[in-house]
Amino acid sequence: CAEPSVTSVVLKGLARHKDDLGGALCPCRHYEDKEAEVSQAFWNCPCVPMRERKECHCMLFLTEDNPFACPEKTQTITTETIQATAG
Repeated sequence: CAEPSVTSVVLKGLARHKDDLGGALCPCRHYEDKEAEVSQAFWNCPCVPMRERKECHCMLFLTEDNPFACPEKTQTITTETIQATAG
């Protein structure tokens, strides 16, 4: 995503879920039972919709034609940027 704050929030959420739940569960969705969702692995990053259809709700993985994609086709982000922009 061209906006570093979006990437920062998603990465921080994925890391938190990995630490807390043992799997990088998509942080952009609501779950009734996060532990059950992690064990099913459907929404574990990269999730099934992204892998199968290249649809990324979190905007972490975008196709080149997506208007929110980085013009450079890749984004480098530091842990300092994540801490500063993810809150």
